[in-house]
Amino acid sequence: MPEWLEEADIARIQQMFSAGELTAEDLVYCYFDRIADLSGLRAVCELNPDAPAIAAALDRERREGRVRGPLHGIPVLLKDNLDTGDRMHTSAGSLAIADHVAVRDSHVAARLRRAGAVILGKAAMTEWANFMTEGMPSGYSSRVGQVKNAYGPFDPGGSSSGSGVSVSANLTMLAIGTETSGSILNPASQNSVVGVKPTIGLVSRAGIIPISHSQDTAGPLARTVQDAALLLWAIMGRDRRDPSTWSSDIPAQPAFHPKALRGRKIGVPRLGYTEEVPPAELKVFDAALHALRAAGAEVLDPAEIPTARAEWSWDVLIYEFKADLNAYLRTVRPDLGVHNLRELIAFNERNRRQMLRYGQSLLLAAEATSGTLTDPDYLRARRQDLRWSRAEGIDAVLEQHGLDALAFPSSWGSDIAAKAGYPSVCVPCGYTEQGEPVGLTLTGPAFSEPLLLQLAYAFEQEAAVRRPPAAS
Repeated sequence: MPEWLEEADIARIQQMFSAGELTAEDLVYCYFDRIADLSGLRAVCELNPDAPAIAAALDRERREGRVRGPLHGIPVLLKDNLDTGDRMHTSAGSLAIADHVAVRDSHVAARLRRAGAVILGKAAMTEWANFMTEGMPSGYSSRVGQVKNAYGPFDPGGSSSGSGVSVSANLTMLAIGTETSGSILNPASQNSVVGVKPTIGLVSRAGIIPISHSQDTAGPLARTVQDAALLLWAIMGRDRRDPSTWSSDIPAQPAFHPKALRGRKIGVPRLGYTEEVPPAELKVFDAALHALRAAGAEVLDPAEIPTARAEWSWDVLIYEFKADLNAYLRTVRPDLGVHNLRELIAFNERNRRQMLRYGQSLLLAAEATSGTLTDPDYLRARRQDLRWSRAEGIDAVLEQHGLDALAFPSSWGSDIAAKAGYPSVCVPCGYTEQGEPVGLTLTGPAFSEPLLLQLAYAFEQEAAVRRPPAAS
């Protein structure tokens, strides 16, 4: 890998573009070579055959004085559950629809193209976004096999495993992941990169293979907070195909300052969120709290969430998965033979050796539901999730103590934020003695992305812990 490419950020590459030292087409080929060299990570499942031509066209625009913005000519990998209306496939990691080619872009892909980004390819993922069965390892899929963590024999993080590994190992500059409950924050933490799980409704879900319309969202993975912010602002926006975006507050892009933590109050929920954290990871997290204080934040430790010990259920995801996936699979071309959850289960049974290494317990549980979102059990569970996660949960602890944000180790607080539909930002905060990455996650109320990113940036500048993996 060229020395200038390692850990390069958007600002550096744009400087090289402007100085005529680099073209977008050359950059694409550099990443293609890099992906081939580190193919053993299994982080990328497909390259975009049109990427060099798209990059060359963007180079021509630049020579003609037309630069679309900070992402002009910047390569981005998309998780394999985002539709692209081109020659690439969208499979959610499953051989059942490995030949599926979307007829149009997801809203995220369309916005990236308009911003001048080059869609480099598709990143591998945990099959069906880790909603196929219990006990499936993060990063495993029947289409690709097992994604590997570039830092060593550690969990690669799920389900946006390939996106996290690819950014960390310098296989791409940026990547898009998706999250239902931890699937951006966890790979960000496990791969020492920045991950942003946006507020539900900030980024359109149209053209993304779903789990749950209540909790699903796409979001950025990058090596720096500023790069993650630039990617987030490129993909956010209202979309007529996704009603959740129609009433969203579109925030202004934040200004970054290394002293942004001064005077801010951050709470640390311990009860229900740190008891099961491995001691080596908790040691790194506690050191991160000291760094927050050193940067001027007031850290309230503990600041307990009242509903932390509530008996949460999976009912919302189980019910919505059947309804939402059936709606998506109706768009798959007829000859593929998988157009609903029942047919997917049957395909897996016919091909047990390839498809059911870990089973399909969650698929079966979802199929056993009525599949209707007027079911009293579903409606009861949804109301309960919202009450416990928002008014009696995150909102309650923030208001009680006058907090700006909550801090969690890695992705341990992702579930309550996901049920609330609230945003989180994960930023690298260190490594265990064995070399496993650990992240610090900051969570806030709806549409607080600008503040969370400012706080994460200030922490990033204070801690300065990220180092590239040995594989890179």
